[in-house]
Amino acid sequence: MMEQKKSTDPVKSPIIQEIIMSNRIGAICAELAKRLNVEPTMALEMFYESQTCADLHDRRTRLHLYSDLYVADEFMREIGVK
Repeated sequence: MMEQKKSTDPVKSPIIQEIIMSNRIGAICAELAKRLNVEPTMALEMFYESQTCADLHDRRTRLHLYSDLYVADEFMREIGVK
């Protein structure tokens, strides 16, 4: 049988992926803080409690493939703010 090779792409490392996701969430929450006129920590708390955040972490939804601004728009729709 052919032996499967481990990926040598460092970007695919779970640690790197976690760093990338954390950075994205920071950027999303900075945008939400501006749009909602709240402190960034409040925006972060609101986002982490949202379905949008759950969907962002669930690869099956494919939301992680969309831009940070699109994810911010999805959150705004979720909470009913235009």
